[in-house]
Amino acid sequence: MKKIICLLLLTGCFTLQGQTRLLNLKSPILFKGDSVTAYRDPAVLYHNKTFYLFFTLIETEADGKVFCYTASSQSRNLLKWSDPVKITPRDQKLNFGSPGNVIRFRDEWILCLQTYPRPDHYSYQPVRYGDGTARIYIMRSSDLKNWGEPEILKVKGNNVAVAEMGRMIDAYLVEDKDEKGKYWCFYKQRGVSMSWSYDLVNWTFFGYTEAGENTCVLTGNNEYTLFHSPSNGIGIKKSTDLKTWDNWGELITLGQKEWEWAKGRITAGTVVNMKDVKGFENFLMFFHGSGPLKESEGDFDRNASIGIAWSKDLINWSWPGK
Repeated sequence: MKKIICLLLLTGCFTLQGQTRLLNLKSPILFKGDSVTAYRDPAVLYHNKTFYLFFTLIETEADGKVFCYTASSQSRNLLKWSDPVKITPRDQKLNFGSPGNVIRFRDEWILCLQTYPRPDHYSYQPVRYGDGTARIYIMRSSDLKNWGEPEILKVKGNNVAVAEMGRMIDAYLVEDKDEKGKYWCFYKQRGVSMSWSYDLVNWTFFGYTEAGENTCVLTGNNEYTLFHSPSNGIGIKKSTDLKTWDNWGELITLGQKEWEWAKGRITAGTVVNMKDVKGFENFLMFFHGSGPLKESEGDFDRNASIGIAWSKDLINWSWPGK
């Protein structure tokens, strides 16, 4: 009996009445925001039994000036996380954030992210969103800890000048489901736009589909499953050819009705397929919630927290405390 209990504690999960529950997680909140801090836009990689979490960290300094960073943290059990480390500079004209995901490309790790320029932005001003110079980038690493300088993605093609590319945010990279070595970049522009590349340097624009922001794309069952965020909640669309997309399932709002910390908005859901990983056997969703105010009312640069939920079928979701 003792051996069984120890095994359950090590795996981090157990099944009760047919439902998987993550042990030790008393709350769905992994990183809690406050009046001067926001944790937003999670991106997750599970590698060597470790969760690598990347996210937007927004800090309001003592003089009221607001800065965005891309930060990272690691955990082996989803309960204890390392102290966040900023991997991008302090610069309001750049404000790197909204990491999309991390892929293994050739012999490197590639993280995609964006700029969110808001020069001279202070907390006492009305909520301000990133200006028209926002663009998407990648960073490279050999060890998931030390990252090179951001490199802009010219996803409209090399013949389109950076200044003419238009505002774009929320990049996400995924390998083509049918052609190994071909990669797609999804990004927020005219709904969700798509471009493809074989080397992550030279890109060809493909098209777009109507969708919200913070795209996450999974492949499987000969289809693409796209998670996106409308004004509130997380929606799902599916496609077999990246041209025709169908809405699928209901809008996901999890426990928002009971969560004061997420009353304003639930958004930025990124999903990791852990169904074949012993001890998890689920899709894990990392997301951020803001509140109690709406983002337009002020809880954008503050009071935003990263949460977690899980599901076996992408329809029925559970979370700590449910």
